Amino acid sequence: MTWARLAAAGALLCIGACVTTRLGVPVEEPVRVVGWPAPTAEPAPTAAAPVRVDDIPRDEAPDFRREGDRDVRVAIATAAPSPGVAATGAWRVFDDHESVLLRGRPGEAWSLEQRDGQLRAVRSDGFASAWRLAPLVLRADRPEEFVLFNGKRYRGVLRFFPADDGVSVMVVNVLAVEQYLRGVVPLEIGGGRTAAEQPAVEAQAVAARSYTYVRLAAAGGRGARHANYDVAASTSDQVYGGADAERPFSDAAVSSTAGLVLKYGGRTVDAPYSASCGGETASADEVWRTGAQAYLRRVSDRIPGTQRYYCDPAPRFAWTRTLESDELDSALRQYLRNYTAVPAAGPGHATGVVVEGRTPSGRVALLRIETTSGRFNLRGNDVRYVLRTPGGEILNSTYFSVEPETSAGGALRRVVIRGNGWGHGIGLCQWGAIGRARAGQDFRTILRTYYPGTDLGPAN
Repeated sequence: MTWARLAAAGALLCIGACVTTRLGVPVEEPVRVVGWPAPTAEPAPTAAAPVRVDDIPRDEAPDFRREGDRDVRVAIATAAPSPGVAATGAWRVFDDHESVLLRGRPGEAWSLEQRDGQLRAVRSDGFASAWRLAPLVLRADRPEEFVLFNGKRYRGVLRFFPADDGVSVMVVNVLAVEQYLRGVVPLEIGGGRTAAEQPAVEAQAVAARSYTYVRLAAAGGRGARHANYDVAASTSDQVYGGADAERPFSDAAVSSTAGLVLKYGGRTVDAPYSASCGGETASADEVWRTGAQAYLRRVSDRIPGTQRYYCDPAPRFAWTRTLESDELDSALRQYLRNYTAVPAAGPGHATGVVVEGRTPSGRVALLRIETTSGRFNLRGNDVRYVLRTPGGEILNSTYFSVEPETSAGGALRRVVIRGNGWGHGIGLCQWGAIGRARAGQDFRTILRTYYPGTDLGPAN
């Protein structure tokens, strides 16, 4: 090959993102860009010959950074029908043997298909790759480029698996934890935040990082979320929006707290958080079917010397939900059997809703629902998933009271629910953190308040 053709081909052979292995695999040396030596004997031609795709070496791959123990697998779609994939630059798809299955150019439209547990990629003009066993892995050739899923940009790589429904595709984004947090923090804390509120953003970054490392530690064990991913990109774990969600204020918070997690007794701890505690946080055993955690205790959000609360600017600090009789019946038919035993004929027509017990922080511990078919008891956070709106929205919190309204004949007409807070109310109160930051508290003070007894330290 002439020097000119070798140089042109070299310009197209680029450094990539990362390869998927499992936790504990050591990270290889950083990506290196190797320069070509200057020509010594062969003179430069007067006009460079056009580079053909066939001139790109097909037996050498870019020097991809290897996935290590600070990478997280994020399920951005658990069942996507024909997901659209690409990259902002040149990219490749590798099969389960790490062989190049196809090469893509910027702007090309491809999608993934599943058949009998195998996957293939299909171009918009109908050209298709061979069927291969999972996983397939899409990597951009240059580290500064992004991979694309349904038009959205993501750092790292995309991995594809057959979805459990037998026809769709599971899409998993694998990337470094600190890069992942850049797509989490702005969506969880909301934005943009002012300079005075930056300590709350930093506290959110540490809590989200701690939550992530606990999930990474569970990978491969009984506590793992799934065999193919560590966290989901939704409220079931942490909301994640990829590179398109990143913002300067949250990037700064992730950078300034880089590597810091919450620790209790020397171990990284889970760090749940919610939008608004409604005035007082809850201990874990008040809401979830778990044992008590020493660092997840009740914390008052009252501003000292006042009748106000740090989180009272929250949009749902105080709220009201009204369920008409037919709406309540519909919710019971759809959701009640998921949380308690219901007769085969159904739960019947609601005749009453009564709070039977409360937790130490004032949340509903036991709710009794009376119907024409009997009485049904709901405990803790289960209440939120039964008393839904007609559109399926869960109840804002368990921090509420119930006001039944009846007709002249005594029939239940509607139920008015008046409550405080938004979310489970355990751990960090996000709006409370914002209020505390406005009051001058730094992120360390905020975290010590909502997670009593914890210290900050480097992630293991």
